[in-house]
Amino acid sequence: MSVIDEKDRKILNQIQVDFPVDSRPYKILAEKIGIREDELIQRINQMKKDLLIRRIGGNFSPDRLGYYSTLCAAKVPEDKIEVFTKTVNEYSGVTHNYKRDHEFNIWFTFIETSVEIIKTNLENIKKTTQVETILNLPATRVFKISANFKV
Repeated sequence: MSVIDEKDRKILNQIQVDFPVDSRPYKILAEKIGIREDELIQRINQMKKDLLIRRIGGNFSPDRLGYYSTLCAAKVPEDKIEVFTKTVNEYSGVTHNYKRDHEFNIWFTFIETSVEIIKTNLENIKKTTQVETILNLPATRVFKISANFKV
């Protein structure tokens, strides 16, 4: 793992709050930070490899785009967690899932074009995995907060 230097700090702080929508976003970022584009790309790739950066991508409000979102919580026996999460991850509408130390131990978000599709997909997940208890907690009001971490 590499040491985070001042250039990496600048990169991490910049990409969290002002990622350019442009055909050459890394060129614009490099100019703002004061380095070459190829160096910026190399540094970002290294930080991804070192797991300092998990993903770079946009965040959208599903409701504004005509989608429905729900938070799901499942009671998954320990011996079924691997197959359950693999099955859940096969659905393109699942944005992420995570394990919690709780009776409902696997949580995931589902975004789709209709509530019916979400319900059908959850039923299919139940049948495929033999996990019967999956809560469907649809978003009734969406709150987007900015989670930026100054480095």
